[in-house]
Amino acid sequence: MDENTILERFPPDKRHSLAILQEFQRQFGYISEKNLQQTAAYLQIPLSSLFSLATFYKALSLEQKGTFVIKICDGTACHIRGSVPILEEIKNALGIDEFQTTKDGLFTLEVVNCVGSCAMAPVVICNEKYYGNVKKGSGTALVNRCKEEKNDE
Repeated sequence: MDENTILERFPPDKRHSLAILQEFQRQFGYISEKNLQQTAAYLQIPLSSLFSLATFYKALSLEQKGTFVIKICDGTACHIRGSVPILEEIKNALGIDEFQTTKDGLFTLEVVNCVGSCAMAPVVICNEKYYGNVKKGSGTALVNRCKEEKNDE
């Protein structure tokens, strides 16, 4: 689906700003500068309004993310049950820090405050698939599983 098709799905009304940005995010994995400019023109609103909206919501991103987005919960329950060593393990396996993407564009690593799955802490999410009760040593295995999945395509 291209940018114009996304815009045409919504009436040119400011109240649809967030829905349009969410659709760009869903389709392309992030919201490009071009997407913001096209939306501002379509809705006839200042670009700064859309930029403010896009940077306010953590679910929206202005930077392209990897094929696999790994999120590590560091909420209280996950933190107490060992999310930090798992984060360090995944950082080492990928060779990146939090909120970075690998040079090959395959992985993005994020730390999130809470995913609301405290009963299965610590939790790691990879492309919306939840892994609960993650043990130290499982982070590297998860990275390797993703790499194998990509190679099988």
